[in-house]
Amino acid sequence: MRLDRFLWFARIVKTRAIAQGMAASGHLRIDGRAVDKPAALVRIGSVVAFATPSGRVRALRVAMLPQRRGPPEEGRACYDDLLENARSERASVDAADARA
Repeated sequence: MRLDRFLWFARIVKTRAIAQGMAASGHLRIDGRAVDKPAALVRIGSVVAFATPSGRVRALRVAMLPQRRGPPEEGRACYDDLLENARSERASVDAADARA
């Protein structure tokens, strides 16, 4: 699936034009390699990394390829947020250490 369509279908960005701009800017990475075109292919298992306008870094593993731009829950099911999972695991370990 094209990168710009995946970002839009999975509801990571609001419009496909924004997704195309992100890809064309060269600030996106797929499996560690820089991408400079919206038509770059994304597959199940690919890791897409980018910085948000707020400066936060996101790393997403593609879990499934969406067939349409559906409701937000359907979009979130298409990827696993790798950094968010790491943050929540670190917080639970820190909480357990604080109790000990």
